[in-house]
Amino acid sequence: MAKQSSAWITMQKKKRWPLMTLALFSLSTAVVFLVRSTSTSCNTLSSTVAATTTAGTGTRINSEEKTASNALNFMKSKFVLLVSHELSLSGGPLLLMELAFLLRGVGAEVVWMTNQKPLEPDEVIYSLERKMLDRGVQVFPAKGEKAVDIALKADLVVLNTAVAGKWLDAVLKEKVSRVLPKVLWWIHEMRGHYFKLDYVKHLPFVAGAMIDSHTTAEYWKNRTQERLGIKMPETYVVHLGNSKDLMEVAEDSVAKRVLREHVRESLGVRDDDILFAIINSVSRGKGQDLFLRSFHESLQLIREKKLQLPSMHAVVVGSDMNAQTKFETELRNFVAEKKIQDRVHFVNKTLTVAPYLASIDVLVQNSQARGECFGRITIEAMAFQLPVLGTSAGGTMEIVVNGTTGILHPAGKEGVTPLANNMVKLATHVERRLTMGKKGYERVKERFLEHHMSERIASMLKKVLHHAMTHS
Repeated sequence: MAKQSSAWITMQKKKRWPLMTLALFSLSTAVVFLVRSTSTSCNTLSSTVAATTTAGTGTRINSEEKTASNALNFMKSKFVLLVSHELSLSGGPLLLMELAFLLRGVGAEVVWMTNQKPLEPDEVIYSLERKMLDRGVQVFPAKGEKAVDIALKADLVVLNTAVAGKWLDAVLKEKVSRVLPKVLWWIHEMRGHYFKLDYVKHLPFVAGAMIDSHTTAEYWKNRTQERLGIKMPETYVVHLGNSKDLMEVAEDSVAKRVLREHVRESLGVRDDDILFAIINSVSRGKGQDLFLRSFHESLQLIREKKLQLPSMHAVVVGSDMNAQTKFETELRNFVAEKKIQDRVHFVNKTLTVAPYLASIDVLVQNSQARGECFGRITIEAMAFQLPVLGTSAGGTMEIVVNGTTGILHPAGKEGVTPLANNMVKLATHVERRLTMGKKGYERVKERFLEHHMSERIASMLKKVLHHAMTHS
């Protein structure tokens, strides 16, 4: 990591590109991403960016406050409490931080509380809290009389993730009913184990739920009724949007070229090689194992068909060998067993996504089971004019237009061979790859920009605040 950072800083001084520096160190990403691993060297939309009243999903909030200032001006002087289940480099907390910065940008008073914090000092938590304090966000403990007092005085309380629901009874106790009418519950989860009454029993009584995709919204609506016997509140689907910072880099051809050269050199990949990437925190649900199987199969197909192509490489973004997880070890063992160590690269997780999007040719979004709730990396890749090979599940289906901006394949083992075939298709048809990338960029410009999302958030917040005023 130090090697890449120092090289990048030197390059900045020489080229004087402040916008690139801004992009590299901003909170424009909802997930964690990459710096090259020392051992080898990671939350949806249909026709419009909608904030619809159905059973819904979430929204992405961007870090550049001034972009949304006009739409959110009515939040000036409002008192907003944000409660996160944790503070980490994962997507949920980072999205909530971006919301905090947007609200601060229009003059709202914003307080942050983290419900679950480790007993020992944590460098990541300290750094993120410092960033919030520097931007005018107040940080308070999530427990005690002060927390209760803040919740009672707030105009709006935003609970982040289903797990944060545990905070309501544990902290507010008998005063919980006074706070529920002004709660906006932002839900990102798609997994069945989050459907616990202990987490979401107060869900029917809050002002509204914000969810990250129509697919997830429908899933929550059905599961809460069938499994828990409760009804969803007014639900808003607000798709995420790309930050102004990221779009500036994505649209700067000189910046992208330098980033591409730098990252490829660090990975040992030549400029004309074809580089596929999967950018997610490494876990079985994100499908890195099936991605590597597909990549290996694609190499076999190329040999069998005797296709004349540049070398193909794969990069797995979001790695963390410090954790020594069984799954991470499985991935590396597979690569060694298939003798493709020279073609597969593992990259440690970090916030810096722009350099890697500039360096790859195709993004693979391979989340399994119900897929991604949204999958913000998908719209970020499309901003860089990259085609996306994604699973036909979850929010990915609301972003990728199959056959136009990318190609979808089934989730699960049955998707391994189709994904391998799709990799070969895009490797052999350069024009198709480039055309898909351009179409994806056009789709982003039409639907997935910061101002699209900000307008929908503003529309939703007006309704939630009205509910809070009339039901308090």
